Order: sequence, then C-alpha cells, then structure tokens
Amino acid sequence: KESSAASDVYKRQGLVFLVISCPCALVISVPLGYFGGIGAASRAGILFKGGNYLDAITRVNTVAFDKTGTLTEGHPTVAGWLWAQPQEGHYKDILLAAELKSEHPLAGAIVTALQEQENIVPATLDGFESITGKGIKVTYQGAEYWAGSHKLLKDYHATLTDVLGEMLAQYESDGCSIVYFGRKDELLAIVAIKDQIKATSAEAVRELRTQGIEVYMLTGDGERTASAVAGRLGNIQYIADALPDDKEEFVRQLQLQRKTVAMVGDGINDSQALACADVSIAMGKGTDIAMDVAMVTLMTSDLLLLPKAFNLSRQTVRLIHQNLFWAFIYNLIGIPIAAGLLYPINGLLLNPMLASAAMAFSSVSVVLNSLRLRY
Repeated sequence: KESSAASDVYKRQGLVFLVISCPCALVISVPLGYFGGIGAASRAGILFKGGNYLDAITRVNTVAFDKTGTLTEGHPTVAGWLWAQPQEGHYKDILLAAELKSEHPLAGAIVTALQEQENIVPATLDGFESITGKGIKVTYQGAEYWAGSHKLLKDYHATLTDVLGEMLAQYESDGCSIVYFGRKDELLAIVAIKDQIKATSAEAVRELRTQGIEVYMLTGDGERTASAVAGRLGNIQYIADALPDDKEEFVRQLQLQRKTVAMVGDGINDSQALACADVSIAMGKGTDIAMDVAMVTLMTSDLLLLPKAFNLSRQTVRLIHQNLFWAFIYNLIGIPIAAGLLYPINGLLLNPMLASAAMAFSSVSVVLNSLRLRY
C-alpha cells in the first residue's frame, strides 16, 4: 500500500512538473508584443512591414529628411518669374510642353502657372530627355532647350547677370526653389517656386531632438534656399545641391561613423537613400516606389507621426521584455516547487490544479500586458 501511495505521489508530481514547465507563455510573449505594437501603430496611421522593423527603429540615432513633399507640403506654386530675355510667346509654349512631360513636383507648379495664362499652347517638341537630379532637356525646331537646377545652368555654361542675381537672392532667402530655363548656353528665364513648410515639421524636429536623435535635411536646392528652410526648422544640419547619388552617399558616410540612420522621403529621387538606410520611412502620399522600398510608411502628411513611431517602438520592445519576464518568472519559481524543493522543509507538494492555474495565469498576464499598447 505504501509503495502504491508513493507511486501515486510520483505520478502526480510528474504531472505537476509537466504542467508547470509548459512554455506557452514564453512562446506567445514576443509575437503578442509585436502584434500589439503593429496594431497600435496602424491605428495611429503608421504602417510597419514587420515586427522586426519595430525593433530596428529603436536603435536609430540619426534621421535624414528629404525636403520637398516631406518637410514641405508638396504643393509648390510659382512665386515669381525673372526673364533674362524678352518674353517671346513661343518660349512659354516650349517650357509648357517640356514641363508637361516631367514628373517632378516643381514641374507641376510651372505647368499650372502657365496654363492659367492666356494664349499659351504646348509646342510640338522633337525630343525629350530627363536628366536625373538636374532637370530636363528638349529639342524644338533644331534648337536645344533645358530647364532645371543651377547644376544644369553650369553644365550649359549659361551666365547669370548681376541684376538677376540680386533678385534671385531675395527669392532664395525666402526659401524658394529655383528652376532655370534656357536655350543652349543662353539663360532665358528663372522661375521661383514656393513650397510651404508643413505646420508640424518644426515641432517634429524638436521632438526628435528631445529624444536624442540627430536631424539632417537633404535637398537638391541651392545653398541659400536650403539655409533659409533649415533655419525655419530650428537650424538643423543640411546638405544642399544633393543629387540622388549624393543622398545615398551621405547616408553611407553617416553609417561609416557608426550611426544608425533612418531616411525619410517621398519621391523617386529618395529611393536610393531609402534603400541603403538602416530604417527607411516613406510618406503615404509619396510615390509608389518610395513606399515599396520603405520599411515604415506614415499614412498622413503629419510629421508628428514620426516621433510617435519612435516612442511606440520603444514601448513595444519594453513590453516584450516585460512579457518575457512574466513568462520566465512563473517557470523559475514553479519548476523547483514542482520538483519537490519545499517537501523536505515543510512537506509541501504542489497541487496539479494550482499548477494549471498558475501556468494559465502566466499566459493571461502576457496577453493583458500586450493589450496595454491599445491605450
């Protein structure tokens, strides 16, 4: 009888040990944390492509922003025209035809401004070519015309008069982007284009700095325009005259300095930098290629979502650590007791029902802790 009773005790304690050592809470602690974080982010308008990106963003200490459409509204309008040559109607016809073929946001502003004027009809062009990061060039009746940044102006060796230079400086100091229009080595006109800085951009930059994150602005605009915009954002560091290759190279240089870089952009010109950054973040209203490359997408134009994404990622990782704690603590305490650690001391043997309740409660603790991210 004693042998049979002892056998029953051993069987019961074996069952208790099996129940207590069940790793169910440990198994669900990490995925539940990521699911909670991704769900909370999506409700806030932040889409993560996977839980691993929630973890990756917590290590970011440097953020590089594209300017147009990211820090600015992305709805540029023409602020002024400066004509270097007499305004002949067919010049505007050629410029309208050229910009209609361009996909750049600034081209849309020029097209809208020209279409609002009377008697301007797109010319029939003989050829069109897009020059990455610089602008466009077209041929019309045997002559070559071009429109783009001051890098294109230099490529064609076109000269800028002192009078135009002074007027241009005023537009650049106001933060306007500049498009030059010319024929061969002759400058025909300068177009100043204004794109308002988003109302939340400066506040988002302040919050990122508060979190200890360095902030840079990368733009294809000239030095004066970039400096003016950077000043309004809180004197952030910036890189002017940046081509797509320059943006990518700058991100790589930051990485060589052992910085973990997040790139934020919305256009085709940003795709190279987005692809090489440690964390790539796209604006939801940007191009499809930017969103396809990006690990994280902000579904609205509100840049305050960015510091919220950093905060949420840190909360998610902290919550996962808490889940792991609750999963381990029950096992660390319960397994020795189930193995009979207290039996020689006070004759305590754990009841199988209590063991089941304890392990169920450990899973419930992990689930309830994960649900806290909803609030």
